[in-house]
Amino acid sequence: MNDYGVTGASTEVQVVLRVSVEQVWAGITAVDRYGEWSPECYYGAWLDDDRLVAGARFEARNRFADGFETYVTCVVTVADELTRFGWDVYGDEDEPFAHWEYDLRSQGSQTVVHQTFTHGPGDSGLRAGVRNHPADAAQVIQGRLDQLAGNMRKTLTAMESALLPG
Repeated sequence: MNDYGVTGASTEVQVVLRVSVEQVWAGITAVDRYGEWSPECYYGAWLDDDRLVAGARFEARNRFADGFETYVTCVVTVADELTRFGWDVYGDEDEPFAHWEYDLRSQGSQTVVHQTFTHGPGDSGLRAGVRNHPADAAQVIQGRLDQLAGNMRKTLTAMESALLPG
């Protein structure tokens, strides 16, 4: 089956937040707060007591502009305190359809945040969109990647505002 370039499609943003690396770490690992900041993710909750270790799981719920909702399970792939936090996203199959990751670098009282998204081999809304519009696959993929990059910036900006001292 033709993949049309979905697997491995990725986007990234790099922003400087006006809060310490400790504050950013607390924010990016507080999956239960993502709903306060994200344009798509409206709910997150840890499923395991041992949270910040590879293999820990959390659930997330996303709502898209067209009203479509997804319920996913995320599995932490890396949790290096104050430097890296990442996870794979699973739908109803054994292969992840996405990987998200944050890399943090302290810059005095600020933090450089490099966030990436990479599409995996699993099934997803993007893959369905490409299947439905194969002639426009490149535009469908790029449109979603651009949307994700914008959402990443919005989420980080909202997180920063919430974490800034009163």
